Amino acid sequence: METFADYILDEDKDMEEKMIIMCYLEKKFRDDPEKRIFFDKSIILKTSIMKMFIETMKLDVDENLLITATLLCNCKKGSEPQKIGKLRVYAKEGADYLSTLGFDKRFCKICEELNRYSGSNPREKESDILEVVDQFGGMILDRQERQGYSPQDALLQIEHANLKDVFNRYLGTFREFIEKMENVTILMEENNMRVNALKALARKINVNY
Repeated sequence: METFADYILDEDKDMEEKMIIMCYLEKKFRDDPEKRIFFDKSIILKTSIMKMFIETMKLDVDENLLITATLLCNCKKGSEPQKIGKLRVYAKEGADYLSTLGFDKRFCKICEELNRYSGSNPREKESDILEVVDQFGGMILDRQERQGYSPQDALLQIEHANLKDVFNRYLGTFREFIEKMENVTILMEENNMRVNALKALARKINVNY
């Protein structure tokens, strides 16, 4: 019998189709405390950045798996500002929930290692990619309490604060990716100005979602 994991991991489904599935699930289970999942514009941004990172840097990873993990790893995060207690458990709670949907132990472990709170070790290489993309995407998007960081400022925050005292095997590669993207610009129709592609993506998502 096909599980939800089989369904969404189907390689015939592209990123946009997977996002549509997530939108549907978020709406369907919004009022069900047990099945409710977190999915908002930040996840759309992070998943888009994940795809760009993998393809631009030609990473030797399973793109389909990582796109799916980016969509689901925050499933138990919640939309309200996170209390420290919840921050420490939502990735593990999400991984446990995903296991009930048919995802295998390795996929769930990758999602659990989105952050370092569960102490899972050794870490999967995909988890390091998930970690840096998740943090970066969260910083460049606007929030109620602040404007989004610039890509370079977000990278500095990750390097010199968030991941200062831990080893992330893809942090250097991600820095190279940000440097490459600094030279990629998009013409914004509303003001006829060229803007850094990552900033333009964040701006578009801020406006449209």
